[in-house]
Amino acid sequence: MKFIFPRNYNFNNKLFGVIDYFTLTINIIYYCFIFSCCNLFFTNLNIKIFIFISLCFPIFLLSIVGLNNENIFLVLIYIIKYLKKPKLYLYN
Repeated sequence: MKFIFPRNYNFNNKLFGVIDYFTLTINIIYYCFIFSCCNLFFTNLNIKIFIFISLCFPIFLLSIVGLNNENIFLVLIYIIKYLKKPKLYLYN
């Protein structure tokens, strides 16, 4: 069976068809950092779990939703650029 893809179609490999591999590696690095900080600063297990979930779950949701199939790293760069120079553009 042959599949015909148009030339302007951007084919990206994704894990389970949901999240691309670069975003997955960025997420794993971020999760390991948060996990190690939680283990370093807190001793109570309930606090560790609460902090880890509250800091990692929003990033996980943004990664799955994808924001128009953009890379999570690029989305964070766009947000940081906007926060540095917030401008409102009006087009007529």
